[in-house]
Parts: sequence; structure tokens; C-alpha cells
Amino acid sequence: MTTTTATNGFTTETTTKAPDRILPQKAGRALWAPMLVMALMGFAAGIVLAIFKTVEVNNATDPELIAALGQFTTAAMFIGFASVFAAISFAIARILGEFRVGGGSVQEASGSQVKTLKMPATAKGFIIFMMMGMMLIVGAVVAHIIVGVQVNNGDLSLVDTEQWSLWLEAARRLGVSLYLFGIGLGLATITQVLRFQGIRIREVAAKTG
Repeated sequence: MTTTTATNGFTTETTTKAPDRILPQKAGRALWAPMLVMALMGFAAGIVLAIFKTVEVNNATDPELIAALGQFTTAAMFIGFASVFAAISFAIARILGEFRVGGGSVQEASGSQVKTLKMPATAKGFIIFMMMGMMLIVGAVVAHIIVGVQVNNGDLSLVDTEQWSLWLEAARRLGVSLYLFGIGLGLATITQVLRFQGIRIREVAAKTG
């Protein structure tokens, strides 16, 4: 049975046993490492494509291919950025999950009711801004690939390609800003959890002492 109460200004859930991780925390535990590996692969692919682009620029024989390689290089690098931001976000979710389970286990072991901090607004904002940032960056990456294919096939002029690059750069920057803001909210959530658990541990120690 779960009840919701206010404890020292925090909204908490009270149970008899330590709670399990919620879905975002389970995802964080499973996905932070794969996302980090994907980030390294994206950056490596971007470096290789940048080298190919440099060779084509030195040859200066195919401007459409140079423009296409520029689009593909940017796409690969921002796959890396999106993945490393995802790895950080999932790592934050994993940390929050460890606090949730660990704090509950300590309270259960002491024989006290288990009080767990209900998901604060900062945690909800963390998830929302992370998803918005991810969608913007991934959408821009897909658009870069499409533009690269079209300019290489001659279906898009170099002028239009440059215009698309400017628009997509704006989308990428907005996506990165949203992602970083979300990460900031995630760190703020960790701070709230630490404050709550510090107060709760003192309460449990006072009762058992």
C-alpha cells in the first residue's frame, strides 16, 4: 500500500518495503553505456568523413560531393553529440535510481516506514527537455543526410544546400540548448534527493536511537 504525504516540505510516498526503480531509472541503468559507445562511434565516423572531405577539397573536382560530405560529417558528429548527451542523461537517471533503491533499503532495514521522494517537477522537466532536445538533434541529423544525398545526386543546388545548412544549424543549437537545460534539471533533482535523504536519515536515526 502506498500513501502520499508531505514531509519537511517534500512530497513523499510511504510504503512498507523499499521501492523498485521507476521506468526512466531502469532505462538509464541499461542504456547509459551503449549511448556512450554510440557517441564514440559517431565522433569517429565524423572524423573519417572530415578527412575524406579534406581530400576532395584539395582535389577541387566535385563541389557537389564536397557539399554532401560536409552534410554527412555534420550528421555523424551530431549523432555523437546526441549520444553523449543521452549517456549523461541516462547516467543521471541511473544515479537517481540508486538513491531511490538505496535510501529505501536503509529505511526498511531500520524497521521504519519507507518514505520516498515523489518525482519532483525538476525530474519531470528533465525528461521533457531531454526528449525535446533529442528529437530536434536527431531530426536535424536526418535532414542533413537527406540534403547530402540530394546535393550529391544533383537534385539540390549548392546555394539551397547552404541555406538548408543554416536552418539546420539553428535547429541543432536549439536542440543542444534544450538538452543541456534538461541535464541541468536532472542535476537539480539529484540535489533535491540528497537533501531529502539527509533529512530522512536523521529522522530514522532519531527514532531508532
